[in-house]
Amino acid sequence: MRKTLEDFYYGNIVPCERQMAHGSELKKAADRIAHYESQLTEQLNETQQAVLAKLIRSQHEIDSITAVENFILGFRLGVRMMAECMDDHDGDTWEVTDSG
Repeated sequence: MRKTLEDFYYGNIVPCERQMAHGSELKKAADRIAHYESQLTEQLNETQQAVLAKLIRSQHEIDSITAVENFILGFRLGVRMMAECMDDHDGDTWEVTDSG
């Protein structure tokens, strides 16, 4: 556990720093987006391309905020589950006894 906490403290744990698996559905979708973005950019004039770039940056910002929120919600849920697992008297129907 100490190693994980140290890694976290020193910034060695970055949950969002993962590579897409080659051939995965996510990678295929990302490739399609890149293709269509390139196609659309070619059809737009300079002013329209600037608007598209702003739209894409804004969507990335929304995606980033959403990812952080989902990470926090998932982490909190995991902690609540762990805390509940540690409660020996949470209404179990069977009595917990130490038999040795």
